[in-house]
Amino acid sequence: MRVEFLGTGTSQGVPVIGSDHPVCLSDDPKDKRLRSSVLIEDGTKTFVIDTGPDFRQQMLRSKTTKLDGILFTHEHKDHIAGFDDIRPFYFNQGALDVYCDERVKASIRKSFDYMFQDFRYPGVPEVNMHNIEKDSFEAAGVRFTPLPVLHYKLPVLGFRTGGFSYITDANHIPDETLELLNGTEVLVLNALRKEDHISHFNLQQAIEMAQKIGAKRTYFTHISHLLGFHQEVEVELPEGVYLAYDGLSINL
Repeated sequence: MRVEFLGTGTSQGVPVIGSDHPVCLSDDPKDKRLRSSVLIEDGTKTFVIDTGPDFRQQMLRSKTTKLDGILFTHEHKDHIAGFDDIRPFYFNQGALDVYCDERVKASIRKSFDYMFQDFRYPGVPEVNMHNIEKDSFEAAGVRFTPLPVLHYKLPVLGFRTGGFSYITDANHIPDETLELLNGTEVLVLNALRKEDHISHFNLQQAIEMAQKIGAKRTYFTHISHLLGFHQEVEVELPEGVYLAYDGLSINL
């Protein structure tokens, strides 16, 4: 299995345009963060988790040519706004399979209502919506396990496949989900900034949660510019814990 970080950033804590924030002006490419998303390749199958506003740019940069499934964590715009840019994949391969819970499905149908009308305008992408329940499910023959977490009071899904677990936009992981994370080899977890936040783990909370889960390797994502420079933050992290960056590819 190969995992590529398409984006590790967030709309949270974005500076005002024209401001002189040093992270935004950094020459280090690891400080250039598109909105959070991840690509998973398992054998010949390819999946993405979330299609944020930068989805088109991420697909072009990663040279992805097909998608066997799209999984959604939740319905906030920084995770679904690029959904219409699945069009090239639809033109090449037909209707795409999408996996999400009922609440996210309703939000997508509202935001992209033209995809679901009886009369679909020519060129509008077609999708097959699959409802995620509590149990593990198969997507194109690959098994995924939903990981329920809380984003303040909003239920959000992370996903596990094999030894890889991905959680973003969370500030609480229930005990039942911690059990589902047992044996995770590579964990991805959100770490927004160093200060406390109402709906995201801060850096210290993310470190403590990573150590509690005990994966061999943990990568932090959904990073705002308020966390600081990549190189400076990485040296503060314990062994086995890293900052992810856009374009990072890891193998399991």
